[in-house]
Amino acid sequence: MWVGGCELPGPEAEYHRGMYNGVKVLDVHGHVSSPEATSNYLMLMMAANTAFPNPLQPGGRPTPGLSEEDFKRASQRHIDYMDARNIDVQIIGPRPFRVMGFMEEHLTPAWARFVNDCIHRQCLDFPDRFAGACQLPQLSNAPDTKHVLGELERCVKDLGFIATYASPDPGGRRATPGMHEEYWFPLYEKCQELGLPIIVHGTNALDQRFRVVPHNYQLGFYTEQYLATQFLGHGDVFQRYPQLKIIICHCGGGLDRFHKTDPHLPQKDLSKNLFFDTCAYDSIFLEAAIRQRGVERIVFGTEAPGSGRHVIPETGRSGDDLVPVIDGYTFISQQDKVAIMHDNPLRVVPAFAKWDTAGAKQAVTA
Repeated sequence: MWVGGCELPGPEAEYHRGMYNGVKVLDVHGHVSSPEATSNYLMLMMAANTAFPNPLQPGGRPTPGLSEEDFKRASQRHIDYMDARNIDVQIIGPRPFRVMGFMEEHLTPAWARFVNDCIHRQCLDFPDRFAGACQLPQLSNAPDTKHVLGELERCVKDLGFIATYASPDPGGRRATPGMHEEYWFPLYEKCQELGLPIIVHGTNALDQRFRVVPHNYQLGFYTEQYLATQFLGHGDVFQRYPQLKIIICHCGGGLDRFHKTDPHLPQKDLSKNLFFDTCAYDSIFLEAAIRQRGVERIVFGTEAPGSGRHVIPETGRSGDDLVPVIDGYTFISQQDKVAIMHDNPLRVVPAFAKWDTAGAKQAVTA
């Protein structure tokens, strides 16, 4: 079946979990799936304007619906969803629209810690399928990002997380310094020191113009991720931190309308530092992103389960079922497809090697 110039398998084509062309499918873009009762902690904190003790920590308030069995059921639903989409291992972080970076400042650390504990629970439920990425307690109006480093180090050293999420504008009011500015340098320095990739994902957007659009936080994802791509490319971040690796979600938000030689775009080699995931649910857009960014800078990411549950009529598959989409592209080679789904994620997130025992020998080394 041809859609937008690409041959896409229909629903009759079979894909099952168990690797792609002999290597594991490594997904850099996933979000925590926790029991619905986790929302009660957030609502109670915001309603009372009080950072109550974490119900997942000793001394926390007992909360119905947050038992080990409740978490395990939520994790199993996530696993079933991944299995149906041929995803072997997934990095899971916070649900971006629930980061709530506009909440009162004194609530932010407690919420981030609770979310990270939820992520850790899910990783413990299925340690061979999930790896953690942390939610940072970001404050847009802080003098710099030193305030997030304590939670970052806890997640890495105590919980074993292998990446961190970062929002370009956690407060949602476009008041956060650009990702090329000194505000971000403490985070960059620490992540380079730890060898920790940063996954850049937009969060909430409070622009009043957006209100006519359903799920309008998606506009914040698009704009903030594209701006981050431009700021990081034109700034000197990677000259200062040459070992730093950053993945920008959703193919970088928007694509560039200028030719790659145009000075509107950064005229420098970013291939060792700045990467983009495949989390786009229109095959034409994803093809354009791969062509424009280059295969070597594309890492597999789906957000499954997330906003890609809609079924595409031409294929009968959900939007986030991306293995068949990439497999069906005729403009890239089989080696390119393996690179996107396995080798590149392993190169950008070296800690993936722990989950990649079956396919590590075929991986491209960093």
